[in-house]
Amino acid sequence: MRTHTTALKRCLAVGAVALAAFSLQPGGAQAAPAKEPGPFVVGGVRAQQGEFPWMVRLSMGCGGALYTRQIVLTAAHCVNGSGPNTSITATTGVVDLESSQAVKVNSTQVLQAPGYNGSGKDWALIKLAEPVNQPTLTIADTTAYNSGTFTVAGWGADKEGGAQQRYLLKADVPYVDDATCNSAYGGGTIPAEEICAGKLDTGGVDTCQGDSGGPMFRKDDSGSWIQVGIVSWGTGCARPGYPGVYTKVSTFAKDIAAGAAGLGG
Repeated sequence: MRTHTTALKRCLAVGAVALAAFSLQPGGAQAAPAKEPGPFVVGGVRAQQGEFPWMVRLSMGCGGALYTRQIVLTAAHCVNGSGPNTSITATTGVVDLESSQAVKVNSTQVLQAPGYNGSGKDWALIKLAEPVNQPTLTIADTTAYNSGTFTVAGWGADKEGGAQQRYLLKADVPYVDDATCNSAYGGGTIPAEEICAGKLDTGGVDTCQGDSGGPMFRKDDSGSWIQVGIVSWGTGCARPGYPGVYTKVSTFAKDIAAGAAGLGG
């Protein structure tokens, strides 16, 4: 079973002295209890400028990726429902969040996954006030790429309980099969909707608080990056025996495409 004390969403309570188990929801800018605090990239190294140009940092303390030039794909637990919302600022175009070259655009509307209730269906779309001149990240619409070694990236903590990062970090994480991951979490995962990755035996590499909503991705058969997961939850960060749990993008590809079409971005 997932518990509030050990398995937490990997979202950040912005401004907190410590990384507490809270998810700062946009909308009314209210901090609500999260089921599991999210990870930052643990065991990672700095990404190079332009290496992952579709990466987005969101002002509520989450990550995301450009699904289109005007729509960010992130996690459902990072937002507070669907509807008009101008409270979120998306920062993109840089690996250094303090760079003068950073592009900052406010949100106009949010679509949280229909039927999201805190378990599974952990995806959301944020429409920006205007398109940004950055490449987008294709999402997987089949299960063909749901194995192998994945890459994760984010500005979250670089160790459990650590500080958020100024520079984008990246790391590689190996696939953990559904049965093994579900067993690790005592039957608490949803294999049809979630995909797991991490170094099960040794730990040491993972996403963490502040990485929620960011992409997990790999190369497709043509050598292009493709998104297979969305940072969702886990027990602690990079602990042995507890891989990171990600939204399985291929399960929701059609719903995401329909949602983006509805937002008109």
